[in-house]
Amino acid sequence: MSSRSQRFYDGFMLILGVFVGVLVGIVFMKAFSGGSGQFDDPDFIGATDERIRPIGRVALIGDPDVGVRPVVHTVVDSVSAPMSGPQVYNENCYLCHAAPGVGGAPVFGDVQAWAPRIAQGQELLVERVINGYQGEMGVMPPKGGRTDLSDEEILDALDFMLAEAQP
Repeated sequence: MSSRSQRFYDGFMLILGVFVGVLVGIVFMKAFSGGSGQFDDPDFIGATDERIRPIGRVALIGDPDVGVRPVVHTVVDSVSAPMSGPQVYNENCYLCHAAPGVGGAPVFGDVQAWAPRIAQGQELLVERVINGYQGEMGVMPPKGGRTDLSDEEILDALDFMLAEAQP
């Protein structure tokens, strides 16, 4: 046997010996620990079953084994005050408009980055902010990805960002 094969064989036997030794140790510890362990205790088993039980199960309407009735959910209109421009920016817009800018987004307060966009006109900026944009200057999802916000809230955020981008 070559010395390389001998070294592999010796290493393998060492690992195997350690594994067998640990296994024998565990068997002896269990054999000599005496008494029944906590795993035989009905209270322990019941508490474990309660902790790991599923929180629900799948049932089909009309399944004879399960008394499932359809649940009708109603949507409740929540009335909340509209967010201000800085609030919208801080909760949503900063994700892309903070330095270094994501997807070509101009960085908040960077006059040079905003100048070409401002030069295109307010109407085009509003169009791209509300409906989204994908082109040479970058990517802007509709309403910055927050379609749940009103147009007024988005426009307030745009005004806030434009005010900081003025020279």
